Amino acid sequence: MSYEILPDLSDRVAEWVCRGLGFVNVWHGNNLTYGFVYDGKLVGGLIFHDLQRHKEVWWTVYSTDKHWCNRTMLRQVFQMAFVTMDCKRINILVNKSNRRSFDFVRRLGFVQEGLLRRYDDNGEDCYFLGMLREECPWLNKQKGEYK
Repeated sequence: MSYEILPDLSDRVAEWVCRGLGFVNVWHGNNLTYGFVYDGKLVGGLIFHDLQRHKEVWWTVYSTDKHWCNRTMLRQVFQMAFVTMDCKRINILVNKSNRRSFDFVRRLGFVQEGLLRRYDDNGEDCYFLGMLREECPWLNKQKGEYK
C-alpha cells in the first residue's frame, strides 16, 4: 500500500486536523486542505491558510501516523506551496512544549525566527518558524521545479 494526498472538498479533513490539535475554531472556507490517506484511512492533514500568492502561506499539520511524511509526499506538499501557489515562504507555529514537532519541522528545513509569548489560546508560548523557497531542500532544482 502507498500513501496518497487527496484534496479536502468538504472541510472534513480541516475539522479532523483542528479537532486533533485541540483547536476551538475550525478553518472553513478560505483555506486549501489536503488529507494524507493510507489504505483508505485518513492519517494526516495539512491546511494551507492565510495564503498570499507570490508572498507566503501558513501551514497547520496534524497526523496520527508519522510514516505519511516520506520523501515523495514532502516533495509534493512543498511543490504545492512554492511552485503551484508561487509562495516565497512557508510559516508554521509550534507550541513551545511540543519538542517533537519542533525538532521535526527543523529537520524538514524550517528555521526558528521567533518566539510568540503567550500566543496559544491556553497562554502557551509558540515558536514561529519559516522556510524560504530558496532554502527548501524538497524541491528538485535541476528539473526546473524551482523558481
